[in-house]
Amino acid sequence: MDTSFAYGMWVAVVFNVGLFLAFVLSFLPPKGQVEWRNMGLVTAFLVALFTEMYGFPLTIYLLTGWLGQAYPALEPFSHQYGHLWVVALGGSTWAWALVMGASMAMQFASYVLLSKGWHLVHATQGRMVTDGVYAYVRHPQYTGLLVFILSFLVQWPTLLTVLMAPLLVYAYVQLARSEERAMLARFGDAYRLYALRTPMFFPPREKWPAFLRAQPVQRVTAGPPKAPERHDPAPEVRR
Repeated sequence: MDTSFAYGMWVAVVFNVGLFLAFVLSFLPPKGQVEWRNMGLVTAFLVALFTEMYGFPLTIYLLTGWLGQAYPALEPFSHQYGHLWVVALGGSTWAWALVMGASMAMQFASYVLLSKGWHLVHATQGRMVTDGVYAYVRHPQYTGLLVFILSFLVQWPTLLTVLMAPLLVYAYVQLARSEERAMLARFGDAYRLYALRTPMFFPPREKWPAFLRAQPVQRVTAGPPKAPERHDPAPEVRR
């Protein structure tokens, strides 16, 4: 049995597509036709990714066909060499650790942004949000999704996912612009001023640590006015 061909694991394909699709849907549930169309692109990206990661390595098969003996891997169909950046960096264990570490860090950052953005939107009950992660970018949840997509292009790039990634970026840029038109119609100059001072998706590089650590401003809800303290009159002194 040739153990170097570490593919054909279709159960793993189905499991991972379902797992990561549920992750995205939990923070970005589609509401309209455009959002469902964009989520279809995300689903197609995940299917293409995990089909090559665990099912059939189309990209590696084409590379070995084009490059032959020049393909820089002794066992091109082993699972470790499916990480093409690992191959490009020499195929060492350190290269594998670097690629996987960078990818996992990006996936954690995407979770933070998706989670914080989702909680803020649902906590404000329709009000305009400009604090927390929204103080750094106008669409932090879409930033999280784009970082999530980029993390897989670092971990396991394929021909199909590299071609699909720009389509995903374009789709969510258009969706963000559509949402901004609705926000301008609803909030007017307040949103216009916010948009002028806040980037759409990515803050300056030096602000990323603060962006990921950002917490919403604690709003203190005013309660009913306190009743005045009661002061009993001083007792009358009889003479």
